[in-house]
This record gives sequence, structure tokens and C-alpha cells, in this order.
Amino acid sequence: MEWIENPSVGDWLREQLDEDYSSMHGVVPRGYPAYARVFHPASVRSLPDRAVPTHQEWERLTPDEQGRLVDLFIDAPTTWAETAAAFGTTLHPLAQLQRIVRTPAEEDWRTRVAPDGREFTAPLDGELDVDALALVAAHLISHTRTPDAGYAALWEGTGGLVGYLGESPSRVFFSIGGDPNHEAMLNRSTHDPFNNVFRKPSWQEGILSREISEGPRLRLPGRVHVLFSVPPRIFADPRWVLDVPWRDRIAEEHGFPPSAQGPSIIWPEDRAWVVVTEVDFDSTVVAGSAELIRAICADERLEALPITEGADLGWNGDEVNG
Repeated sequence: MEWIENPSVGDWLREQLDEDYSSMHGVVPRGYPAYARVFHPASVRSLPDRAVPTHQEWERLTPDEQGRLVDLFIDAPTTWAETAAAFGTTLHPLAQLQRIVRTPAEEDWRTRVAPDGREFTAPLDGELDVDALALVAAHLISHTRTPDAGYAALWEGTGGLVGYLGESPSRVFFSIGGDPNHEAMLNRSTHDPFNNVFRKPSWQEGILSREISEGPRLRLPGRVHVLFSVPPRIFADPRWVLDVPWRDRIAEEHGFPPSAQGPSIIWPEDRAWVVVTEVDFDSTVVAGSAELIRAICADERLEALPITEGADLGWNGDEVNG
């Protein structure tokens, strides 16, 4: 696995994308026999003896009451189908979560309390968790002639991925403690910008090296990616985060568990399929053969439905729950 300095191997993607976002083909290539939408898992919170309070109700509780409820919260992953059932709506291939949870105009749809008292929270956009990706990849590698040769494109806009010339880092790690030396360092770092207003920009380290950070990119409509050669087979094991060259070792040095940014686009050398996890989508789209799409949608461990070419995955695409 290595960084690809010449990203022209991804030029074919640009040729199969639309110039606008009226359908999913602003980010998902056209020309494949079939497509599947893999829904990212949502989450649900419940309480054993009462409904989860709404934001307004929470604000009216005393600190002691809030603390008691925090200790009783039960959090778990959930499916879009269970979410729709709780709100009396319908899961279908073009469903949009803000309509599934019956969000009134001008209100936050990412966290909603259902009539049964459970609180449902939307999945993260642009991130298929490692376990779900492993399940999808197990199907992918059976439907390509090149499971050991392929590519992964990472959106460059994720904070901390690439370094840059600037005056402050793209992210800051905080620790809580009573170390006086550490507190003195934080105090200096807080005030130095005001005492040195004429300082020159310096290189701010990212996860990737300076060579990669300043190197050529795969430029697609509306998105710019760093491209790596990666065997698709690696993603069938959730431990792929330990092996990829963009593993976030900086976060690990600050006590965080091993992690790595999920690829925005994955495809094998023979282009038999392509997987797109667009940064603004709450689901992943797989394009490939009809056999591959049937296998993914039949896997009960995944929540996936077939979609047609030209599908609109925008908010207005859900006409069933409108």
C-alpha cells in the first residue's frame, strides 16, 4: 500500500460523473448494471422507567435529576427500519431520515424522540463504520478479478489528514490533569498569538507526510482526494485501520485507540465495482454487477436496498414520507 503520486488512474471516475448534483451521479459513477444503498447505522437511546426527555424537557430538570437519568441511559445501534417503525413512517430505497422521523420545519432532525419515548439519533455522514465496511468488502472481493489490487481515495477535507502552512494546527488534543508544567505550556500557547502577531506561517503537521500533503490530488467535481493503492481484500477485516498508511498515529500518541479515516471511494483495478461513501451522505452506494448488488442486499447483517441509476438521494428524493 502506498500513496499514488500520479492520480490519473482515477480519471475514469470524472468521466462517469455528472456535473451537477440533481442525482447521486454527482458523486457516484454512471454506467454500472446495478446499484445498492447501504444505510449507515443510526443509534437509539432509552430509559427503563420513562420517556427520554426532549431538549426542552432536559433543560427544565435539576442537575441531580439530569445526573440520575445519565446513569440510566441505554444506548444501542439501530436500523433505519426500526426508526421508521417507531415513527410510523416507511423505509424505502430513497428514504431520508429527516422525513422518517417526522421533523417539523426549522427543527433539528438529527435527534428526535419517538412516540414510544425512545430517542433516535442520525448516523454520521460520510463514514461507514469498520464492521459494516468489512461485511460489504467480503462481497466485493468475490466479484472482482483483482481483489489484491485496487485503490482508495480519501477526501482531503477531513480535519487533521493533511498538513499545511499556517499559524495554528487543524486540531488540538486536550488532556485534563493537574500537571503545572502542562498548564503553564497551555497558558503560553494561549497568549503567544497576541504577543507575536508578526510571526510567519509554519508547517502544521497532519496525519500524512508533508510530501503527500503537498502532492498531486485526484480532483473530481466538488471533491478533492488523496489517492492510495490498496488491495480491496484488506477492507474485509475490520483491523484494516492498523495497516493503512493513513492510520492516525498522532491521535494514538494522545491516548486515543487506533483509527483511520474511512475511504470516500474504493475500487478494484478491474473496475468491476466502485464503493462511494460521500462525505455528505448518510449511506454508502455500491455500484457493480447485478449479482453483487443482490448479494449485498440479501445479507441480513447489512441494511441495504437496491436503487436505480439516476436515483436522487437528496432530501427531496423521499416522496413517500413527504
